Amino acid sequence: MPDLILALDVLSREEALSVAEAAAPHLDAIKIGYPLVLAAGLDIAAPLSEFGIPLIADFKVADIPNTNSLIAQQVFAAGFFAIICQGFCGSDSVAACVEAADDAGGECYVVAEMSHPGALEFLSGKNAELLAQMAVDAGAHGIIAPATRPERVQTLRAIIGDKKILSPGVGAQGGDPETIAPLIDGMIVGRSIYTAEDPAEAARTYARFRR
Repeated sequence: MPDLILALDVLSREEALSVAEAAAPHLDAIKIGYPLVLAAGLDIAAPLSEFGIPLIADFKVADIPNTNSLIAQQVFAAGFFAIICQGFCGSDSVAACVEAADDAGGECYVVAEMSHPGALEFLSGKNAELLAQMAVDAGAHGIIAPATRPERVQTLRAIIGDKKILSPGVGAQGGDPETIAPLIDGMIVGRSIYTAEDPAEAARTYARFRR
């Protein structure tokens, strides 16, 4: 059964810390993306780290290798444990993020397939399978695959073996935690926790699917 990862896409430092503190006893990691970092700054990682939960930088890094490397170095210097990058820029760009993660003693995950409907246009099928294989070849620690399409997770699992799968789309996007939990290593839940009237109780509800 998977770890529980909170996608903390709120827009203020105060709300981020409030939700994180409430949910922390039930979490294994917190994923932070552009919404919170653009609103509160990269240094939001410091107070969030005080809850003792690993932080994942979901910047879906997608640039040339040198730029990817510079971004990843800043992420790990700020106190993040892992970074998420896109694979469509090519294996050398992925390798730059993997190398930065390895140097920092952290982890790198490659987006293979996203959870929203539009992902079916380009980030699905054979393309997703090629990206999953690229992640393996680059030495990434795992991939991102959609909780909204469990059958695709199973297909991608056959490619990556025992590398980790972190899976977004549970809750607000319709992914069923009971169905996806046995297939993945990390279940990502966002709005269903951070917009809940009681984030602690919402997190506790999903925590029953944890390891």
